[in-house]
Amino acid sequence: MTLVAGIDSSTQSVKVLIVDADSGDIIRQGRASHPDGTEVAPEAWWTALSNAVAQAGGLDDVAAVSVGGQQHGMVALDASGEVIRDALLWNDNRSAPAATDLIEDLGGPGPWADAVGSVPVASLTATKLRWLADAEPENAARVAAVALPHDWLTWKLAGAPGLDALVTDRSDASGTAYFDAVANSYRRDLLDLALRRDASEVVLPRVLGPAESGLAMATSGAPLGPGCGDNAGAALGLGLTPGETSLSLGTSGVVAAVSPTPVADHSGAINGFADATGVFLPLACTLNAAQVFDVFTKLLGVDHAELDRLALEAQSGAEGLVLLPFFNGERTPNLPDATASLSGMTLRNSTRANLARAAFEGVLGHMAYALDAVRSFGVPIERVSLVGGAAKSEAIRALAPAILGVEIIVPPDGEYVALGAAKQAAWLLAGGETPPVWELQGSETLTGEDTPAIRERFAEALAGSH
Repeated sequence: MTLVAGIDSSTQSVKVLIVDADSGDIIRQGRASHPDGTEVAPEAWWTALSNAVAQAGGLDDVAAVSVGGQQHGMVALDASGEVIRDALLWNDNRSAPAATDLIEDLGGPGPWADAVGSVPVASLTATKLRWLADAEPENAARVAAVALPHDWLTWKLAGAPGLDALVTDRSDASGTAYFDAVANSYRRDLLDLALRRDASEVVLPRVLGPAESGLAMATSGAPLGPGCGDNAGAALGLGLTPGETSLSLGTSGVVAAVSPTPVADHSGAINGFADATGVFLPLACTLNAAQVFDVFTKLLGVDHAELDRLALEAQSGAEGLVLLPFFNGERTPNLPDATASLSGMTLRNSTRANLARAAFEGVLGHMAYALDAVRSFGVPIERVSLVGGAAKSEAIRALAPAILGVEIIVPPDGEYVALGAAKQAAWLLAGGETPPVWELQGSETLTGEDTPAIRERFAEALAGSH
């Protein structure tokens, strides 16, 4: 049996899967937590990865390894390869003014979308570099290389052999706002714009092909795959093809649709990212998803199972209550300073059940908005694979088909980013133009009568909020 390893270094934790390269069966696994917060010392990721690898029984017997990870995080390195400051994560909104400045500097959102497929928002790496240039110019002047979380971990697994050895893949590079996924090349002029200086000597990771290796494990010599951004990794792990879309409800809510053609959205609602197989992954990401339910469990003094029960007890529409769940500001739509709001409250409808129902309808209405935004660019969405922690919720499963208006596939519970990374490692060993096919056993299909009224009321409330 040939074994491969897939790693998912996400916002909250790191997961390691040791997988049979032929079947995709998981042989063993490990997990470790990451620190809370929107800025984190990368060394904490490395410590967590070491612990998770040990829990998984080590990597000495695996033939290849690949790392998937949270996108956009800014890992700034000096000339000696040392981390200059804590990494700013995707969900750190302090760079929202920098995003506005960068858009103006290039002449508006259109030129950005045409150049790199995305309009700068606070999540993207370029905006964090501009923030660094303005807020910490001494640190910005020391920047000799810029990596993303998965790039840095791949490099560390290789023994940190020098800045020129840094590698990445086009899925993660496409989330920086200085990589053109259509031309498959960096836009150095946009990096200059972000850092407010000539950055021609700044090292950017070499962009590898989907099944190309540029480094090897320092401990065993096993080849390291190019890695991938978390959303591309999940799509690969799920085996999505054009017409299929993943909807992840975790810390963030993410709609990621595999598409043979790129998307350039001048409004900024859709990011024109690349996938992990050589095509594209137009993506809409919300900052608010499963954490909304945490808020309402505390508010109502219940656990998640009781929140589900309350929501399913209420009538569709929560008797007029509409939640805009923007507790963390928002990325889709681009409202970084937005706050959550609950409208339509009366003495009659202000019940615990209606509040719970409004929470679920607000999150799902928000995700329906994101799905429609992707569809508006001609990207077909024939069915949706529902993943993430909130996919286990009884209320989500009961309400999603009607509110989203599409067939829902719930694959078996799993770590699909890590599985996608493992599939990439297996692809690296096997070669060929397409990744191996691993069958997912036990998927569930959810259907329901389309309820456009919930989507329409969410859209109306959103339109009236700004």
